[in-house]
Amino acid sequence: MKLLVLGGTGGTGRQLVAQGLAAGHDVTVLARNRGRVTTEHPRLRVIEGGVDDSGALNAATAGQEAVISAIGRGKTFKADGLMERGVTAILSAMTQAGVRRLLLESALGVGDSYADSPILAKMFFVTLLRGIYADKLIGDDMVRNSALDWTIVQPAVLTDGPLTRQYRAGEHLALTGMPSVSRADVAHFILDRINSPETFRKTIILAN
Repeated sequence: MKLLVLGGTGGTGRQLVAQGLAAGHDVTVLARNRGRVTTEHPRLRVIEGGVDDSGALNAATAGQEAVISAIGRGKTFKADGLMERGVTAILSAMTQAGVRRLLLESALGVGDSYADSPILAKMFFVTLLRGIYADKLIGDDMVRNSALDWTIVQPAVLTDGPLTRQYRAGEHLALTGMPSVSRADVAHFILDRINSPETFRKTIILAN
């Protein structure tokens, strides 16, 4: 399958690229800095640019069968409107290219999944992550209101742990303490559900 990975140089993005190639997909990465894509593979194409570069984004989206967005603000607590701007651009590029399948990495605690979150986690969501989460909610809602075959993935606290395939996934999960899930497992879920209609137009929580 032809996949475009946005945010491909981040933690989850690198896992998506590596696992996607291992699974036999043709992977395109849109990266602001081509040098940060260290993987070399005959089925990997790198286009330099960001989601705010409409020319590069449109070129990267053309001909794809699915778009996976793992864009995010990294370790900063300043949202800077990234998701609002980014999702606007992604939806526009996909509409122009006629690509219908979108999988978007969001986060546990954004929107309705706040109700599923343990008390300890909620404390972080409404304090340190307040701005980031407000921006993510805007992006999530824009995706939900689109006509695409979308899936929003909301992982618990991300770790750099190994691929286990032992995570839990569901629209609602019973969670306690500070739940987590590895970036490798998040990538596995996303790639495993690329062609799964039962996940279309659903928001899925992931946690161990």
